[in-house]
Amino acid sequence: MNQILSIENNSREKVKNKTKTKNKNNGPIEIHTILKFFSIAILIFGICIIGTGSYSMYKESTKEVAKTKPVIYVEQTSETEILLRVTHDKELATITYDWNEEGAKQVEANGKKEVETTIEIPTGTNTLKVYASDINGQEIKYEKVYTVESDININIEPEGNNLKLTVNGINQLQYMTYRWDEGEETRVDIEGNQIEETIEIPRGLHTLTIIVVDINNKTETKEQEVNGVTKPKLEVTADDNSENFIIKASDEQGIKKIEFIINETEKFRLDLASQLSLEERKEFEYTYPLHDGENKLEVTVYNESDVTETFKALFNK
Repeated sequence: MNQILSIENNSREKVKNKTKTKNKNNGPIEIHTILKFFSIAILIFGICIIGTGSYSMYKESTKEVAKTKPVIYVEQTSETEILLRVTHDKELATITYDWNEEGAKQVEANGKKEVETTIEIPTGTNTLKVYASDINGQEIKYEKVYTVESDININIEPEGNNLKLTVNGINQLQYMTYRWDEGEETRVDIEGNQIEETIEIPRGLHTLTIIVVDINNKTETKEQEVNGVTKPKLEVTADDNSENFIIKASDEQGIKKIEFIINETEKFRLDLASQLSLEERKEFEYTYPLHDGENKLEVTVYNESDVTETFKALFNK
């Protein structure tokens, strides 16, 4: 019996010892696995953060590059000339300049990153405007006023359906030439320091170029766009009995409206464009009663281009 107990005790001891050994081996293995898992997770998380940060920096850098604009340099190299230079870190798309907003002139960019051109300064006081843009649509503008005194002055003003050219100079003038668009030049010899010349305006939009030369061979050039239109024809008469006055107006474009004033106080307006067809408005006649006594009339007609003609008359009834 004692032997049986001894064997049972020995068996229990072996089982107990075996259990302890198993527990000892399992403990360190589980901790090592957990540490390894967290290490890998932290490493992956760190890579993600670094990647996200790098991508954000790249995006910001890309935005900054995209936002850069062309740079305009303007240098007055002489009394009458300007050197225009446009530079950029990207390809240039459009470059234009104009004086006094009279028509922009294009400078060929051709996808270059630097462009230079020489601009002549017109005489008098003039405003230069420069515009530049790149292939991404980033644009920049420049504006400056330049004043250049000249020995020769050229003035252009409308006179009815014509243009009146007035030229004067400090020194004696030799001659003047003018041309429409790229047509043939007309020369006018000058004796003295000034001249006035009236020239006919061709219909439509055209460019007039005037060149004047004095005895010292100093030259002055002026270009101007002119829209040639014809004034309406207007006639105001009284009928045979002096009971009414009659307005007769005609124009190739059509009469748009008529305004007339009687004795500087009574004002009337006829809006023809909203009431009559174009054909009906090319020749129009209107009759209105005269007042007793003196009738001081002022009649103005407008065509489709807002070119006007005015007629004044005095009638008695």
